[in-house]
Amino acid sequence: MSPLARWIPRLIITTALLHFAWAFAQPNDWAGIASDGFLRTSVDPGAPHYFAREASIWFLACGVTLLALGTLARAALRSTGRVPAQIGWYLLGLGVPLCVIYFPVTGSWALPVIGVLTLVAARGGREDAVTAPGAGPR
Repeated sequence: MSPLARWIPRLIITTALLHFAWAFAQPNDWAGIASDGFLRTSVDPGAPHYFAREASIWFLACGVTLLALGTLARAALRSTGRVPAQIGWYLLGLGVPLCVIYFPVTGSWALPVIGVLTLVAARGGREDAVTAPGAGPR
């Protein structure tokens, strides 16, 4: 298991935790969402706090997604000794459109960077498994 591979789940989970924190630290309307009863509280684009509600919900949802990918990466790393390349592709699939189209001047660049690092770690893990003496399929 490469040192880089060990860092991939940590980087993804840290990014998820930052998303959770930012969902509550940025200008938000969680109080309004709660007072409106949560259900359908962010569907009216003409509502006064629509954009604050929408951003908060998306940051929270993306945090959950990143937490799922990070814990999946950690579980795969523990059980197989390597990080699946799919996780890197998922991070690139999330991050590239966010960076290029939607949020070019934000921290969204972390997703493609971690995605590329994940692909590098996955490739290194595969080579280690192939070249290690006595290594066979798990």
